[in-house]
Amino acid sequence: MRRHGHGLVLGKFYPPHAGHHHLVRTAQDQCERLTVLVCAASVESVPLADRVAWMREAHPGAEVVGAVDDIPVDLHDPQIWEAHMAVFRGAVHGRVDAVFTSEEYGSELARRFGAEEVLVDRERTLFPVSGTAVRRDPAGTWEFLGPAVRAALTRRVVVLGAESTGTTTLSRALADHYRRRGGVWAKTGWVAEYGRRYSEEKLAAARAADPAASWADVSFTSQEFPVIARHQDADEEQAARLGSPVLFCDTDSFATGIWHERYTGGRNAEVERIADLTRRDLYLLTDHADVPFEDDGLRDGEHLRPWMTERFRAELERTGRRFLVVRGDRAARLEAAVRAVDALLAEGWHFTDPLPENR
Repeated sequence: MRRHGHGLVLGKFYPPHAGHHHLVRTAQDQCERLTVLVCAASVESVPLADRVAWMREAHPGAEVVGAVDDIPVDLHDPQIWEAHMAVFRGAVHGRVDAVFTSEEYGSELARRFGAEEVLVDRERTLFPVSGTAVRRDPAGTWEFLGPAVRAALTRRVVVLGAESTGTTTLSRALADHYRRRGGVWAKTGWVAEYGRRYSEEKLAAARAADPAASWADVSFTSQEFPVIARHQDADEEQAARLGSPVLFCDTDSFATGIWHERYTGGRNAEVERIADLTRRDLYLLTDHADVPFEDDGLRDGEHLRPWMTERFRAELERTGRRFLVVRGDRAARLEAAVRAVDALLAEGWHFTDPLPENR
């Protein structure tokens, strides 16, 4: 028998972490109905809509609602309290019977709702983490973050280039390099090129119809490339939810646009739209000059490699994407790539400060 009718959990969830999720699960176990109110200030750098979506994914049994609250926090000012309560009451429907909190203001919040206070792990012994700690050091608190938040924070590094320029070799080597660092980096992910698997399946289908078929007998239509781009992005998103603070991808949907151009002679607006939906942090463009061409049965564009390298470079520059061209042998390329990724990670994650609090 659940003790309470309508429960409330309120917070910034900037961003959500394991302590927040424990609080919500505890409240769900004790309430017939639970509202989770996500309050975000306009100055904060994580959009309210993202936080609401993350909490809804993590707690599908709760009613998660959001509100913009740009009122400064002063626990000693009754007028400020009333201003906050106007925001809270406008977002939360129905009488509140219990307020679940791990914060010192929980008793006053419950009193103003006319509800019972339920204090949960006030000392944070079960999950020693806070929003402040996550914002200060996401990598150091990675274990306390859920899949959706990890995907949002993961630094995504894409290796792209023309045929037979070592993109797979370099992206795999980078993933292995960071895994060997251990700790939070041990789960560093790698995303394979879906377009290659797609090509293998097309060639297999051609040979099923004609055993003598070769790659020269395979053709692509423009409509196939958005399918490839969406699948590539879905694989990337899944890997970002499960891995470390950095993810390495052997191509991406942005690169799919160049491959569309290579096979059809023009651009595809839908592929470009798909590519712009996902943030990537760094591109590594593998130069063709230092890598001999190897025909593995799915390649026929040795003569196009200089053109493709230049098209990748031109589109990266045109769209303002951060990139580095890597050259030399395998060791030199890996060394240059690691330096670039380390520099990216050293920049950290930049969260704007929440509104100041007077406690």
